Amino acid sequence: MKKPVIYKDIKFTKIIGGGRALGELENGKKVLAWGVLPGEIADIKQIKNKSGFIEGVATNIKQSCPERVNPQDEDSYLSTSPWQILDFASEQHYKAALIEEAFEMHNIVLPNPIEVFTDNNEYGYRNKIEFSWWWDTDLNQLDLAFFRRSTKGKIPVTKTSLTPNAINQKAINVRNILRNRGTSGRDLKTLLIRCSRHGQTAAQLYVKTKDFPKFSEDEFKKSELDSLEIIYSNPKSPASIITKRLQKWGIKALQDEILNTPFNYATEGFFQINLPVYEQALLDMKSWINHDINVVDLYSGVGSIGLTIGGNNVTLVEINENAVREMQKNIKILGKNAKAILAPSEKALEYISKDSLIIVDPPRAGLHKDVIDKLISEKPKRIIYLSCNPVTQARDIAKLSEKYGIKAHRGYNFFPKTPHIEHLAIIDLY
Repeated sequence: MKKPVIYKDIKFTKIIGGGRALGELENGKKVLAWGVLPGEIADIKQIKNKSGFIEGVATNIKQSCPERVNPQDEDSYLSTSPWQILDFASEQHYKAALIEEAFEMHNIVLPNPIEVFTDNNEYGYRNKIEFSWWWDTDLNQLDLAFFRRSTKGKIPVTKTSLTPNAINQKAINVRNILRNRGTSGRDLKTLLIRCSRHGQTAAQLYVKTKDFPKFSEDEFKKSELDSLEIIYSNPKSPASIITKRLQKWGIKALQDEILNTPFNYATEGFFQINLPVYEQALLDMKSWINHDINVVDLYSGVGSIGLTIGGNNVTLVEINENAVREMQKNIKILGKNAKAILAPSEKALEYISKDSLIIVDPPRAGLHKDVIDKLISEKPKRIIYLSCNPVTQARDIAKLSEKYGIKAHRGYNFFPKTPHIEHLAIIDLY
């Protein structure tokens, strides 16, 4: 095995976009590393050596900063939530700074100081998690696992602190059932588990063989799940891709409420991970919506924005077929005056008009160029832009700035103990 490259006594000065700390070698080459914080000196194991910088992971903290805390998931925090080593007040500060830096890159001055909303639940907030699998060759048994950050290796785990205990316990139940069967890790891909506010838990076991043994009724009862599916996923595909559903026990769908609006959703379907913080974002958006105006909700997912706060006439545009299917079911159940459009937002430009209020919640890549061009040409009076990536949001708003300015904005800590930050901007026509 090739001996790892270790860089000694690297001083780190700041957090950069993406969440890593920035340091520098004596020759001036930049070092981007996980597991270390600004103000610290550390030894770094090289993961990648690129032309302009080195990517790495801290192996030894020589000098720690006052903001450092002990992670709850000591062995696996880098896999799921690399900011477990950072106290929460500092996390809030850094997330506000990352938003500000994203807009400064595009010479945009935000109209007021950046506030990052949090409900102060640092752990246990995720209603969904995906485990991989680990085969312990010494004990000859199966374990749950997470992938190591930036590498192909895995770490065996028994839990994650990011989810409610119910998810961890049901995952262990499934693991134990598979252990009792003598199931090999070679036959398995992932275990996806999510829970509702009502305490319902649903799981999908993704397997690599079409003839994987089905769960008996007794095994399903031992899992203590409300729903369990076994799904064949082509071994050559990404982790949780459905090739064929092999078996299902229990309830048809999970149900949750968002601002007292009920939503049914599939275990694998898109649904918000941190509902309390998401609800605050919705309430903030709602205050800027006239319910008598036509609302167009682009990149709408299952319609959780448009169907809760979109008012009396909503058009929802979404590219994912499964999400649109769930959306249509929810529209029918709710009796809403809404229509679901299965299309990429850039192929549904006819729904953008000057008489509509536009809501966008795009993926990390941001808005498609054609969507921006259509907004500029049609000039709707208000755009409500919720983003999971302030860098691309700032880029898009810079392009819109010839016609639009930021009226209000706010950050949201949807994912504590991670570098991820959401940002809402209310954009009005000049």
